[in-house]
Amino acid sequence: MKIKVLKGGEKMKKLLLATFFAATAGFWFVVPATAEYPEGPVQFIVPWPPGDFEDILTRMIAADMQKATGQSASVVNKPGGGDGPFPGALEVLNGPTDGSIVGSFVIGVPVVGPLIDIGIEEDSFTPVGIFLTYPFVLAASGDAPYKNMAELAAYAKNNDVVLGHFGGGLAPTQASFAGAKKLGFEFADDSAFDMLDCNTLSAGDADVINTTLALIEPCLGEINVLASIGEEPITKLNGVETLATQTGINNLELWNGLFVKKGTPQAIIDKLAEIASATMAGAEAQQLMKETGARVYWQGQSESEARIVVDRKKLAELNAINAE
Repeated sequence: MKIKVLKGGEKMKKLLLATFFAATAGFWFVVPATAEYPEGPVQFIVPWPPGDFEDILTRMIAADMQKATGQSASVVNKPGGGDGPFPGALEVLNGPTDGSIVGSFVIGVPVVGPLIDIGIEEDSFTPVGIFLTYPFVLAASGDAPYKNMAELAAYAKNNDVVLGHFGGGLAPTQASFAGAKKLGFEFADDSAFDMLDCNTLSAGDADVINTTLALIEPCLGEINVLASIGEEPITKLNGVETLATQTGINNLELWNGLFVKKGTPQAIIDKLAEIASATMAGAEAQQLMKETGARVYWQGQSESEARIVVDRKKLAELNAINAE
């Protein structure tokens, strides 16, 4: 026996389906497809003057992004003077979350920034990845009567020594202060500079400078490098021990990475990481590492987040020494 109700039910089912597709057809047409990043120009904010490692490597990333995507990508230098990297970091923080503004930041931005009440919180930025560990050093002029930290400590007990640095709150500066305290002395004075290079020493603007190897490369054979700052000695500086080894402080390193404002879509972060990691593995970046002693690599988002947590603890240890 045929059941006519089923026929009616079939008709009703078809009618409901037709109604659904008619009602939702407009929806499918009005929802835009996800645009591929980047949709327009991208600016990489480097909060230092041109010429140092972070600037050189970020320019490589920008060039590779432009080649890969066809969109304009450029580096904008935003040196902050005595305020270090923070004015540039705030520009990224106050920008959009569409990946059009990317920060190329030293450790100080995510580690020190939340401690100094300028509007940067621990979660203000998301790391794309860390790509550089600086060959950071403490150096003095060639005629200085000290060639290592022990000799500097002995000299400083009866003489004033002025330290030049890139910002009082930054990790290498705090490491320098803590190392001095461990050896029983303090710098008589200290000043922040936008640039710390051979000219700083030759002009007598500071007795000891806390800087990167790249900036003193032209006069490397004419100056005294007292210590390197980081986990490992710098191969290029034969016989120069780390500040940690010479003073007993921890081995906090100065690194640089790419950061975006919190809330930036993961797809954008992944695209930036894809391009930047390839840049760091490329011949040009690897050659820079061989020539200069800088460590060039790619540490992804999750590893970078974990590293920042550890480095916040290391900086707290140094700050505790300096507060004694």
